[in-house]
Amino acid sequence: MTVTLGVSIAVPEPHGSRLQRRRLGFGDAAAAGIPTHVTLLPPTGADEAELPRIEEHLAGVAAAGRPFVMRLSGTGTFRPLTPVVFVRVAEGGTACAGLQAAVRERGGPLARELPYPYHPHVTVAHGIAEDAMDRAQAELAAYEAAWTVTGFSLYEQDVSGVWRLCREFRFTAPRAAPPVREPLAGVE
Repeated sequence: MTVTLGVSIAVPEPHGSRLQRRRLGFGDAAAAGIPTHVTLLPPTGADEAELPRIEEHLAGVAAAGRPFVMRLSGTGTFRPLTPVVFVRVAEGGTACAGLQAAVRERGGPLARELPYPYHPHVTVAHGIAEDAMDRAQAELAAYEAAWTVTGFSLYEQDVSGVWRLCREFRFTAPRAAPPVREPLAGVE
């Protein structure tokens, strides 16, 4: 049997539910079944029998991962290419790009090409009326949130289109130590 999987970084509380409520308020009814997130692997079909191999692969990706700061700031859009308004990832994008490349590693169980270059973001409006998209982009233009990312999650989409958490994967590598700063000459 084929299942539809996705891998993402959940936006933690209180930010996740606030953005989900805003997305619903803009008229994006699909938001009710989509936890607020930054995508690492978009919806991807997989054989259900491959789930143990997929989970083993993702555990390996997490074992090599390190916690990092994620900062959201302001909005952007993919219009006119695709009808999406999003909150921008202002910090942590490079770490997200590295994770998504590891998740989709060539020869791995989730290897796949993307239709567009990877661009980490948090969708706040998708496929709704243009005026509602404009409102989402304007109303969240000053949005700010930050947290430390400590892992990512595997989700499965059910037959009604709702995304359900399958498993969380925590980073096990220690956070990189901040650089040591030498005192300035003559200053104590």
